[in-house]
Amino acid sequence: MTGERKQPGENGSGTSSGVRSVDRAVSVLEILARHGEAGVTEIAGELGVHKSTAFRLLGVLENRGLVSQTKDRGKYHLGAGVLRLAGAAAVRLDISQEGVPVCRELADELGETVNLAVLDDDAAVNIMQARGTASVTAQNWLGRRTPLHATAGGKVFLAHLPPAVREGHLARPLRRFTKRTITTARELRGELETAVEHGYATTLEELELGLAAVAAPVRSHDGTVIAAISVSGPVYRLRADRLPELGGRTATAAAELSRRMGYGF
Repeated sequence: MTGERKQPGENGSGTSSGVRSVDRAVSVLEILARHGEAGVTEIAGELGVHKSTAFRLLGVLENRGLVSQTKDRGKYHLGAGVLRLAGAAAVRLDISQEGVPVCRELADELGETVNLAVLDDDAAVNIMQARGTASVTAQNWLGRRTPLHATAGGKVFLAHLPPAVREGHLARPLRRFTKRTITTARELRGELETAVEHGYATTLEELELGLAAVAAPVRSHDGTVIAAISVSGPVYRLRADRLPELGGRTATAAAELSRRMGYGF
């Protein structure tokens, strides 16, 4: 091989070179997906590049865990990193589908609004919603990013984060939304400890006046908390003395969705 084939539109600029490298890296993954495994020479031949270029691409992908090398044969195959990325996408899709019957049943049982949320950096994002008979005029929370410290679902995520990550969140200013919003890390830690102990978290007018909620964790097959099911409604229906009962029923629904996601097998 005397030279590398030019791709359409290549002009030698840094941007073009970077795009070309990304395109080639993706092509490497596609080659390995197609063949199962391949050596540097085979990959370079399919890409139309020097072996040194193929080797550099494989080195970068190997460092990120996207490819692995079979040491005794010098072959490469897809690495665990690809499964991790695919798994993250699959979990979000699967939980949306598996959550529909669970959330609808809970909404029918309690008559209130039920949301399923996932963690997105510093917020909880509601990915599905079911409304009960008593919540026909309730807000639409679907797609909304809500603060972790002022929502029941958000407290579930905070309570089950690794300690160092959780403390990073608590070190930030906690915005006040109502007079009942918890804005000190010390008080919030107490709430999170209670959420772990009871199996559900609660909020009473902490995000909006007149709104109360309970939420419980949904776990993946390995026990990681991947979502939260919440029940919300007006405080005159979700009274403080009812929250333990509602929390228990929500935790039961969350356990069922966890089972559907493979937890406990």
